[in-house]
Amino acid sequence: MPIKALAVFCGSKEGRDPLFTEHTRQLGVIMSRHNIQLVYGGGNVGQMGVIADAVLGGGGEATGVIPQLLVDRERSHKGLTQLEIVPDMHTRKKRMYELCDAAVILPGGYGTLDEFFEMITWNNLAIHDKMIFVLNTNGFYTHLLMHIQKMYEAGFLYEDPSLKIKVLNEPEDILCFSALVQ
Repeated sequence: MPIKALAVFCGSKEGRDPLFTEHTRQLGVIMSRHNIQLVYGGGNVGQMGVIADAVLGGGGEATGVIPQLLVDRERSHKGLTQLEIVPDMHTRKKRMYELCDAAVILPGGYGTLDEFFEMITWNNLAIHDKMIFVLNTNGFYTHLLMHIQKMYEAGFLYEDPSLKIKVLNEPEDILCFSALVQ
């Protein structure tokens, strides 16, 4: 099934490595070129702002989902195709999952990890069956991915994580999943 809407989970800060921002920008360009709608956290700062601006700058569509408490803190993006303001973080994540066909995890902080693990958990519980891509820019997630593999090898996971988690080293690697991308 082609990806028509991709949830992007990423930081509200840019991080120190300029490659984080460059990869985020490249992914946004790829999404707009392939008519993949962005579904993300709705902010205009950090990597969230970078991905939204890149998608919109390429003529693509961007839907933001942001809880009221973060409207001021994360400075909601004013130029989106659609912005949904929801009551809390749980509603935000649930709504983003409803709107997307797959998700990609970019470098980020606690919130990004929370979203990543909830998405994996929901896959495991068959609440949804969506592919999760991890953009491992400069090895940002290498140790975490190794730990997840160790959890599997130690018998704590029900299935091989590589069945649902696809690791990308470059943004254009998502195009290798040509059956999934329009």
